[in-house]
Amino acid sequence: MAEVVLRDLYKAYQNGTPVVRGINLQIRDKEFVALVGPSGCGKSTTLRMVAGLEDLTSGEIRIGDRTVNDLPPRERDVAMVFQNYALYQHMTVYENLAFGLKNKKVPNAQIKEAIDYAGSILGLDALLDRKPSQLSGGQQQRVALGRCIVRNPKVFLFDEPLSNLDAKLRSQMRVELKRLRSRVETTSIFVTHDQVEAMTLGDRVVVMKDGLIQQAGTPLEVYSRPSNQFVASFIGSPAMNFVQAQVRAGDSGVLLDTGWARMPVPPGLDLQGMDSVILGVRPEHLAIDRAAGPDHHVSFQARIEVIEHLGAEVILEMAAGGQTLTVSGVNPYLPLAVGETLNCSFATEKAFVFNRKTEQAIYAQ
Repeated sequence: MAEVVLRDLYKAYQNGTPVVRGINLQIRDKEFVALVGPSGCGKSTTLRMVAGLEDLTSGEIRIGDRTVNDLPPRERDVAMVFQNYALYQHMTVYENLAFGLKNKKVPNAQIKEAIDYAGSILGLDALLDRKPSQLSGGQQQRVALGRCIVRNPKVFLFDEPLSNLDAKLRSQMRVELKRLRSRVETTSIFVTHDQVEAMTLGDRVVVMKDGLIQQAGTPLEVYSRPSNQFVASFIGSPAMNFVQAQVRAGDSGVLLDTGWARMPVPPGLDLQGMDSVILGVRPEHLAIDRAAGPDHHVSFQARIEVIEHLGAEVILEMAAGGQTLTVSGVNPYLPLAVGETLNCSFATEKAFVFNRKTEQAIYAQ
């Protein structure tokens, strides 16, 4: 096992367009880190540079006690699981699992021992004589994982390995990966555009945008204390509601005024020199009722525009003063109708405040 250290990692295309713009990240030994962000943010390029599949323009990559910038992929002691599984279709599962070890001249007895071990962990024992075309998508993904396990590398690299699966299989494979983590504690880097995968799998989540790390922290940290408006919008489903609020003086102190709701400025929040900010409220922190909200909550009225029934909950799209707000976690048995006006509320301590110009968080839970 080994830690992975990225120092001032920079990658640009031949025309000078930057893809990765100065990544600094330390991944601890046995840690599972999820790189997440929109398409084109540089997360896969970063992973491929660690694997040795992309040359870096500048910076340093260390795996364990070695700088691996100039080492070919086969000498970096990493194993990669690709989006398309990359299985040899003419080989059986056993032959796919054994292929890398045979190339390294590992004795057959050791190969069998390694495959038996991986097969027992991943439930592949009954599939060893089949070819990839005879396997389901989930089974093929397990074979791809098994091929990594038999090599016993220092680092696992996952490049969006679940994106080709349907929703049910993705959920099942997330559980499989969590189980695998408890049995095979190997330093792992997992790339995904799906924030649910990142939050459920990662010991730490690294949110990227435009080739830069926006925030790195535990899933709870990036959810409850996002560093900026982008992280707040990307982490959490449905996405956070954002509205512009004017900073005004009220009878009992400074207020944030959206035009349809007023929130007292939390103690310790210095808004000196600001005439407006961005107020953020997560959909799950908005409550609806036909009566006014509690006195210590911010209350306002909003009209139902869309009702989404999801079985266990209802999601509402509501209009308040020309703004659209999403409310989640609504009781599915409440009698609601499009066009109905309801009282909405949220607790001040659940709100987020962002600098309107820089988009940096200036107040979070």
